[in-house]
Amino acid sequence: MILLRKPKTNPDQLSLQLDLFGAPAAAPAAAPVDPGPALPSPTVQPPLIVTPHPVVHAAPLPPPLIAEPPAPPGPLLSPPTTARPADGKRRIQLGEHTIDFALLRSKRRTIGFLVSDEGLRVTAPKWVTLAEIDNAIREKQRWILSKLNERRERSARRLQPQMQWRDGATLPYLGADITLRIRTGQRQAVLLDELTRELNISLPADAGEQQLKDRVQGWMQARAEELFGKRLMIYAEKLGVRYRSYALSSATTQWGSCTSDARIRLNWRLIHFALPLIDYVIAHELAHLREMNHSPRFWATVQSIFPEFESAKKALRDSAPETLPIF
Repeated sequence: MILLRKPKTNPDQLSLQLDLFGAPAAAPAAAPVDPGPALPSPTVQPPLIVTPHPVVHAAPLPPPLIAEPPAPPGPLLSPPTTARPADGKRRIQLGEHTIDFALLRSKRRTIGFLVSDEGLRVTAPKWVTLAEIDNAIREKQRWILSKLNERRERSARRLQPQMQWRDGATLPYLGADITLRIRTGQRQAVLLDELTRELNISLPADAGEQQLKDRVQGWMQARAEELFGKRLMIYAEKLGVRYRSYALSSATTQWGSCTSDARIRLNWRLIHFALPLIDYVIAHELAHLREMNHSPRFWATVQSIFPEFESAKKALRDSAPETLPIF
């Protein structure tokens, strides 16, 4: 897993971020920050400005990083066992599952729960007894077991082999796979056959893997520029707002962002996802031109132009960015 760097906070900019952490939320997340979350890119590329220039030029990419495959993750949900918990952890039985959790004491006034790749962490006031902590876990067990299961599935997806950049390889485009077909020739063309779902790429006979990646990335960014621009105009008209400009970005922590001076950025890698997920991010960012926050009024604004936003939001959050192709 590529670790995320915490982005600097800009009070004039709201961003839709990738949610890779399973903390419970009592209300919608702050600032256009939702899904989350960390795209599997080795570097953070600068934004590719679309307005006023109609053509997006891909920045040079570094050579691919080849790493040893990660070790299989330990189970977050364990069957009943009589073994002792790891040092510094406590154990509780929740139905058929034995859960080890880290307990932290603090000055907070309530008991808090956090599920991460390391498992369950419980933070409780110093004066709360262990019995009360166990009871609180049992009351919250449905949420805890659900989040632990999501973590386990995400860890399993993370271990899936990365795509091989060769003829016949597949990659997601608008929510469905397309197949790469490499053609030898001097014509520098990339064409998608809509019927066969094959992406035909013309390359010199001596072209390497990086040239193939660059050609496919450039094609996908151009398609993203065209599609996102059209969808922005549709939803801006529905909402009755105007944006000053929009740009493609290659951010590792954000799907989209909107500044107070009406500048919108959309991550080009949204082109991997189905249209409803793209539309949700676009509606989300445009709604910030009315409400630069995540208040109930903001979510009502999103719903007014994209009624099915809840299901799209969940689908985007459940998507595993680490399974996307690495360019």
